Amino acid sequence: MISNRNLSILLLIAGSVGISFGGLIMRNISIADPWQIAFYRGLAFLFPITLILFHQHGLGIVTNIKKIGYPGMVGGFLLMLANLLFIQALANTSIANALFTLSSIPFITAILAFIFLKEKLSLRTIIIIFFAFMGIFIMIKDGLVSGGFCGNILAFVCAICFSGFVIILRKSRNIDMMPVNLISCVLVLIVSFVISLGDMNVPIQDILLCFLWGGVLMIFVHSVFIFSTRYLLASEATFFMLLEFSLGPFWVWIFLNEAIYHETFYGGIIVIVSVAVYSLLEIKNTKIRSISMG
Repeated sequence: MISNRNLSILLLIAGSVGISFGGLIMRNISIADPWQIAFYRGLAFLFPITLILFHQHGLGIVTNIKKIGYPGMVGGFLLMLANLLFIQALANTSIANALFTLSSIPFITAILAFIFLKEKLSLRTIIIIFFAFMGIFIMIKDGLVSGGFCGNILAFVCAICFSGFVIILRKSRNIDMMPVNLISCVLVLIVSFVISLGDMNVPIQDILLCFLWGGVLMIFVHSVFIFSTRYLLASEATFFMLLEFSLGPFWVWIFLNEAIYHETFYGGIIVIVSVAVYSLLEIKNTKIRSISMG
């Protein structure tokens, strides 16, 4: 019988592979603009996350939402920004640029944790972070030439917003922050609807693709991550989720022939390798600490 740990690994791999098709879905949406995509993607995510919260808390869902307080509202706002910027980045640069830049999230989180949570950074981590940001600089510089500079910057700001959201979760880890997902989703719907001036008239095919993205892939990955973190180290979970960032550009290259520029490729490889080295070293260190404590 498969262990919970091995099941977690298999599910996390499946979830990461599944969500890596997000860029391909984005490129196959024919008419809807980024704001309309954000609206229908958010709407698709709203239904399952609401059902999950009702299943967990029943009629006490309102009380549970109130418990997240000010930190939860800020976290919801940052997560809303991350979601909107993610789609805007995909629309304004290559899938490779966006996803490789987003793979810097663990390092940005480490820096913010050092600043706001006083978590120490080892010299080794600082060196790895330096190389990762060199890779990002190469990709952003490439954007000036390839026309994707704006998208590269949007992806980088998206990574900062998501990292800020993670910091809030760490700071408020004694509070059930699941409702933050609902808050961010509602904010996404409001902002995208207002900016689109209420124009949500898009082909049914585009709506179905958004629902596949938000209502199937996103909720599956979200559920898998919650389950897997019970049995895997956080660094291990991060390591397996690198599949999304590395496979995403591959799918649009295979199916849509979206070119990956040399600078983007080299910069992305630097970032991915940096994250992989960081994750593997963290896994090794955590295991060593576990053995010494045992």
